[in-house]
Amino acid sequence: MSTILITGATSGLGRYVAFELVRCGHVVLVHGRDAGRTERLAGELRTEGDAEAFVADLASLAQVRELAGHVADAHPELDVLVNNAGVGSGTPGAGRELSADGHELRLAVNYLAPVVLTRALLPVLRANAPARIVNVGSAGQEPLDIEDPEFTRGYDGASAYCRSKFALAAHTFALAGELDGTGVSVNVLHPATYMDTAMVREADVTPWSTVADGAAGVLALATRDLGSGRYFDGTSPARAHEAAYDPGVRKRLAAVTDQLLAA
Repeated sequence: MSTILITGATSGLGRYVAFELVRCGHVVLVHGRDAGRTERLAGELRTEGDAEAFVADLASLAQVRELAGHVADAHPELDVLVNNAGVGSGTPGAGRELSADGHELRLAVNYLAPVVLTRALLPVLRANAPARIVNVGSAGQEPLDIEDPEFTRGYDGASAYCRSKFALAAHTFALAGELDGTGVSVNVLHPATYMDTAMVREADVTPWSTVADGAAGVLALATRDLGSGRYFDGTSPARAHEAAYDPGVRKRLAAVTDQLLAA
């Protein structure tokens, strides 16, 4: 059985996946932004198995690093990381928002936070190989503007979301190359289209699918060896945005990511 950290676990897809995993006998570490909700979730999970709560605001990279430290100290046996937390496109017509560090919010939470959390937990994951990293992405992908990664010009919430998910996919493929031979796999998936979640309802979209539909792909990648450096649509192998496979694009993304994180 594995020890699995799920970010953004207090509602929607993350919550559903947490219950499925704990019922299968895995140790489930649930992350949330709100202490009360996260502790309540862990309490509910403990009626069915082994679970622990971890609290952090992923819009603060300092809190992301603290989260990694707390998890690594408490569970040095961690062998699966599910980067599920995310910010949607927001309410239609809403303006650009900033993270605690001054980054565009969707880029910060959907991309920079999982990059920082993954990097910080890699020593633990490598020590527990075979290990897995699952990045919850989206079929909605739009290449990041390397000249304006913070989207300061012509901002649009839906585009900001798609840019952050493109960056996550491209990063996944680059990281898989770096981790080749270590026993740590990393994959990205589009769980399902317009699941019945708060994120989708906030965008004023009528849900098309359930969180159970989306959970199947996450559960498969978290518990089975399905290779590395791959993109899935649900449980089916698929293709991400073609630019995400371009070595030049990935190199420029890595450079701008390091600049943003050093700022």
